[in-house]
Amino acid sequence: MKFSKILTVLLNSVFLFYFSLSISAQNSQEFKTKSNFWEKVQFGGGLGLGFGNGYTDISVAPSAIYNFNQYVAAGLGLQYSYSQQKDLYKANIYGASVIGLFNPIEEVQLSVEVEQLRVNTVFEDFYNHYEDDFWNTALFFGAGYRTDNITFGVRYNVLHKDNRGVYADAFMPFIRIYF
Repeated sequence: MKFSKILTVLLNSVFLFYFSLSISAQNSQEFKTKSNFWEKVQFGGGLGLGFGNGYTDISVAPSAIYNFNQYVAAGLGLQYSYSQQKDLYKANIYGASVIGLFNPIEEVQLSVEVEQLRVNTVFEDFYNHYEDDFWNTALFFGAGYRTDNITFGVRYNVLHKDNRGVYADAFMPFIRIYF
């Protein structure tokens, strides 16, 4: 009788051990599937500081992209800029962008980017005070040379209008870095 009880306890222990290993293996499989998303995400952005004789320019532009495969990526970006020329001009610019990247070959990167910025400006001199608040929409098509996680190139704003908007020219050079 003791032998049958010992055998029953032993079989139950083996069954529970096997069952717990099976559950553990399934949980680790699910965990690996969930973490795959973040392996394809890269972060980057820009930081700009400019100071001069009564002039200040500060800009911050974080961004992130998701790599669907080695050829296609898409992402989002935020932007904030503050510019001031003492006793003359002050501007706050903030907004967001959506970017699509295509790498037909490893060294070439093509891009399309939609950017929406809110611009708040104040012009003030000895005689006048003028405020201008507006939305600036840009649609950029770009091309660049890519090496590892850095791309050097130029982009063109097809919605550019002279004397109205944030950018002085439709063509803009860029450097993109994603980690």
